[in-house]
Amino acid sequence: MTQNLRDALARRLEALSDADVIRRVWERDPTVWVDDPATPELKDRLGWLSLFPQMRRDLHEVTRFAEEVREEFDRVILLGMGGSSLAPEVMWRTFGRNPRFPPFQMLDSTAPEAVIEVERGGDPGRTLYIVASKSGTTLETMSFFRYFWRQSGGRGDHFVAITDGDTPLARLGAEQRFRRVFLNPTDIGGRYSALSLFGLVPAALMGVDVGKLLDRGEEMARRCGPDVPVESNPGAWLGALMAETAIAGRDKLTLVLTPGIAGFGLWVEQLVAESTGKGGKGIVPVVMEPPRAPGHYVDHRLFVVQSLGRQLDPRLERWMHAVARNGHPVAWAPLDDPYDLGGEFFCWEFATAVAGAVLRINPFNQPDVAESKQATKRVLAERRGLDPVAQLRRHDITAFLEGVSARDYVAVLAYHAPSKEADERVAAFAGALRDRLAGVVTWGYGPRYLHSTGQLHKGGPPTGHFVQLVGDAAVDRPVPGEDYSFGELLRAQALGDYEALVARKRPVLRVTDPESFLEQV
Repeated sequence: MTQNLRDALARRLEALSDADVIRRVWERDPTVWVDDPATPELKDRLGWLSLFPQMRRDLHEVTRFAEEVREEFDRVILLGMGGSSLAPEVMWRTFGRNPRFPPFQMLDSTAPEAVIEVERGGDPGRTLYIVASKSGTTLETMSFFRYFWRQSGGRGDHFVAITDGDTPLARLGAEQRFRRVFLNPTDIGGRYSALSLFGLVPAALMGVDVGKLLDRGEEMARRCGPDVPVESNPGAWLGALMAETAIAGRDKLTLVLTPGIAGFGLWVEQLVAESTGKGGKGIVPVVMEPPRAPGHYVDHRLFVVQSLGRQLDPRLERWMHAVARNGHPVAWAPLDDPYDLGGEFFCWEFATAVAGAVLRINPFNQPDVAESKQATKRVLAERRGLDPVAQLRRHDITAFLEGVSARDYVAVLAYHAPSKEADERVAAFAGALRDRLAGVVTWGYGPRYLHSTGQLHKGGPPTGHFVQLVGDAAVDRPVPGEDYSFGELLRAQALGDYEALVARKRPVLRVTDPESFLEQV
């Protein structure tokens, strides 16, 4: 880290202390972030700060329910999207299969292949389905529900809902006699819900010790408390670092995660991108990027290295020191064991709230996410744009690539069913683009990213360039109760977001043949 940046960070920490920002966060003072204290989706989104007592009260019911499920079912499927599924996915990737509990699987893709994989994965009569949605109206989640409700023969005792109180999903669960309806506190936004019932119920069903997870989260909350000096407060320090480096032009938050916690980046990506990417401002999270030679990096990066264990691999340690010697800011945050994720969930939530205070944005709303949703509905209603996409011309590709500057970023948006093989293909495509551009290239799956980084893409700084990977599925399934299929829904979501990006004058290409595209790069 350069001396100028060290000085700027020291001044920022002092300013946070002078303005008593940390105490005001804990007191839920909206003017920490905005001038108008009546701003919607702000004061009523701070329940994550004080959720621990209620979660403790719910703990017995949650763990008892997990034991009940363990005795009666052969598999558990979480039907969710965005904030309702990413924390459980991180925990599944981190803790893995507990052989005492049924296999756990998540569905957060409208790609027909993903739906069919779940359908064919086991006996519906021995499957428990978790329907998770804060609003109780999420298009993707409720489409999944209707499909598997039909597959199960309408057996309410095979379904569980996690939602806010008095939502359509809560009422549906009562009417259809779901096995359980877990009602989450209404003052917690989706991406801040990792330590709420949205994260704890699925974790318990995986066989994770959710009491220990809460212990670590509560300990971190104390370390980030209102009486802790900002320079000793891990959440305040990280948030100040993120925001101050972004103000200095280092807005590419690059996470380097060691094996065992690599999945954590997916959750951080959503939290930071959706919370900060608005009003032309934003921090761009970069995850799943292999480390490169330090000389390749442009001075628009902040590196955060998180390791499972306090002993780094020697090669990673040498790389980290080399990057720091090249003047890039590098922070290292080791975890003693996987349960430290409980603390990291809270630390990053608090840090993101502090970063929002520094940037003077509301980190709890998502004003531009609805744009793609409305565009999707228009496409489906008008039945347009669902035909195959024309192949790009070389001129289009050349013009797109020449428009990417060294300080910009490219996001590869894959509208395909997630799988290990798809991960490898999309990562290889992103890597080839990265080599061609020598810059930042991120990648993710649609429609998942519409509920996370999609906010940054449209509301953040105008430095993003977007490549959609689209195509027609070889198989398809109808969405019950609708006049469209999952394949048509996926294509409509891709086109809806394409139109939303074009309306914001964001450069975007739609690619049907990635290999041909790369040959022309």
